Amino acid sequence: MLPSLDYLNRCRDLLATVTAQVDPIRQAADWFASTILAGRMVHLFGSGHSRILVEEMWPRYGSFPGFNPIVELSLSFHNLVVGANGQRQAMFLENVPGLAARILRNFDLQPTDSALVISSSGCNVVPIEIAEGFRQRGVRVVAIISREHSLASTSQRPDGRKLQDFADLVLDTGAPVGDAMVRVEGLDTPVAPGSTVGGCMLVNCLKAEIAQRLTAAGHPPKVLSASAVVGKERATALFEAAYDEHARRLAKLYQNLGLEPSPTSPGV
Repeated sequence: MLPSLDYLNRCRDLLATVTAQVDPIRQAADWFASTILAGRMVHLFGSGHSRILVEEMWPRYGSFPGFNPIVELSLSFHNLVVGANGQRQAMFLENVPGLAARILRNFDLQPTDSALVISSSGCNVVPIEIAEGFRQRGVRVVAIISREHSLASTSQRPDGRKLQDFADLVLDTGAPVGDAMVRVEGLDTPVAPGSTVGGCMLVNCLKAEIAQRLTAAGHPPKVLSASAVVGKERATALFEAAYDEHARRLAKLYQNLGLEPSPTSPGV
């Protein structure tokens, strides 16, 4: 079989895996829509190449405000590969205990928030500690992992716990052990990973389900839309309104940092 056709066939397997998860996808969408309707944000975190799925959720065409993309360049800036800001440093930092706590220190998190944490292996320290930190603050966590790959991999935490151990709900990209899906004759290592394909299907299913819930609740989202679809004037208005809403929601995550909660504060 041609390698390209082999890859496409395996992507059909990923589609089948995602299709089988419609019920948990809908459950996650319920939680995320509730957060957005409450005026809060769904926090998105992914290190390494999982950053791709964070940016797939927001901001891009067909997306809408309500999400807080937490992307640390030190963990995901891969373009230089070697030298300063190279991949070796990023992979090292991804397993530094305590870094997650410093990242979350930047936000005033509330139990009405929710979170989506993405890690193909579910085994690196920072995304695990990010999920753990959310849970400690009463924030519901949905994890996206490659289940087969995670089960075959060893956690970098001393206690052996993985991302899924700190998640309220787990979604599976369907990617195989090692992620790469195609065997080429004469080459002893597989090529062409699948976790991004499966992950993109998952986050866009979530996006569509959330949009349906927000609209049904009388709060249709401000969707970033191309001028080819809605016209230039409407597209510009939607972009400005969406970014303004994002800024207003984001401001709530900073306004009470460092302040002691008062007896009348929500959640006290």
